[in-house]
Amino acid sequence: MNKMFEKVFKLKENKTNTKTEIIAGITTFMTMAYILAVNPSILSEAGMDKTAVLIATCLASFVGTACMAFMANLPFALSAGMGLNAFFAYTVVIGYGYPWQVALLAVFIEGLIFIALSLTKVREAIFDSIPLSLKKAVSVGIGLFIAFIGLQNSGLVIKNDSTLVSIINFTDNFNTAGISALLAVIGIFITAVLYIKKVKGSILIGIIATWLIGMLCQVCGLYVPAPDAGFYSLFPTFQMTDFSKIGETFGQCFNIDMNGVGIFNFIVVIFSFLFVDLFDTLGTLIGVSTKADMLDKDGKLAKIKPALLADSIATSAGAVFGTSTTTTFVESSAGVAAGGRTGLTAITTAVLFLISILFAPIFTAIPSFATAPALIFVGFLMFTTISEIKLTDNNYASAIPAYLCVLAMPMFYSIAEGISIGVISYVLINLVCGKKKDINSIMYVLAVLFILKYIFL
Repeated sequence: MNKMFEKVFKLKENKTNTKTEIIAGITTFMTMAYILAVNPSILSEAGMDKTAVLIATCLASFVGTACMAFMANLPFALSAGMGLNAFFAYTVVIGYGYPWQVALLAVFIEGLIFIALSLTKVREAIFDSIPLSLKKAVSVGIGLFIAFIGLQNSGLVIKNDSTLVSIINFTDNFNTAGISALLAVIGIFITAVLYIKKVKGSILIGIIATWLIGMLCQVCGLYVPAPDAGFYSLFPTFQMTDFSKIGETFGQCFNIDMNGVGIFNFIVVIFSFLFVDLFDTLGTLIGVSTKADMLDKDGKLAKIKPALLADSIATSAGAVFGTSTTTTFVESSAGVAAGGRTGLTAITTAVLFLISILFAPIFTAIPSFATAPALIFVGFLMFTTISEIKLTDNNYASAIPAYLCVLAMPMFYSIAEGISIGVISYVLINLVCGKKKDINSIMYVLAVLFILKYIFL
């Protein structure tokens, strides 16, 4: 088995081994498992069956991640993208009033366009045109972004009318929100200590340990399930999935009635999906590749073309199965931090997504306070890239756009917005400061497109 893995994934060449890759793949899956609960919940708001969406999400994740493993030999995992699923449900279906089948068709067409762009090297050219300072900034920005997601998932950060966000009051609702947030803090501590002591699989161990402590708290009465408030039992239920439900979404993107759907608005929907997916994917690939030290001296990813192609295929396949845009997940950085460097990490994650169809209730029982510490800690690991951005006086024309890029991602809750702000500011600042030679021609095009997006979209 080890010889086969070596032959297919070139483990020695990438300075890794089977055990490390499998642990990394499990780690990535554990940090992504929340999507199996969140995606069905969001898309059900659009009128789709939860179980059908769950199965579709698992299948799309398996196909996309397997493509990434065998086509690109990269440790990146794919699933239904957060943000894109919300756009699907709340904007396209609920806001525009389109049937969810029409939204799935838009996602399917977007995937086909992506495939064409990937084959013609357009996406690769865009990736290569982004300055190294911005690529480093994207890694830092994603670190802050996923850390912020982790803080929210754990309940440590809550909404506040006067300051937008604030830390939770642990004594209020202690047996639900309070103890969950406290368990997340404990999880961060466990993960940090294990990582500092160089324990293999420290991030995965941190997730499992936090979950087990939570179970003990439930047994002792410190944690009290309150389903109406979103706090469920921490013990998984052992039951099978109703596979017949997949028929409610499979192939429904081709079974639609376009009456009442304006062609112009439909095109706008397609390109909205396309735009966000393009830069979320590029941002994720840049950030995770930077952390994994996979970029060359010029900041290029050698396997960018097959990686983008895998992402594109997954999007169209996911639409056929019955889920919103499938994209590369920033949580892949958790597996990278655990030592994942090849497609063996990805295929491990892919297989777990496939298995989760059978035992979905078990995997969806992983509480968010247990995965949150992993996201927060990985955010720190990605943030360390900031030391590689030159912040000296003679480099401010590159450093300031990098700073704005980092700032925008968590503040605007979007990887794509961070890239947009970074590109626009880079072009404008360098142009006004007389540094035209530092601006790639594609960067001009991107800056104009981003500006037009803010005007018309």
